[in-house]
Amino acid sequence: MAKKGKDIRLKVILECTEAPGTSRYATTKNRRNTPERLELRKYNPVLRKHTLHREIK
Repeated sequence: MAKKGKDIRLKVILECTEAPGTSRYATTKNRRNTPERLELRKYNPVLRKHTLHREIK
């Protein structure tokens, strides 16, 4: 059975900071371990390099 109340794992969207709107990734994060916004270096296919992606939602 599923737990009642708030889910611990959240679905988040990461967006490129160098060229907003060109690259987005969907992932999950643990609400308890990382309450702040998530930042990861991911590949941007438009720029053809790895860039910093930040959580937008």
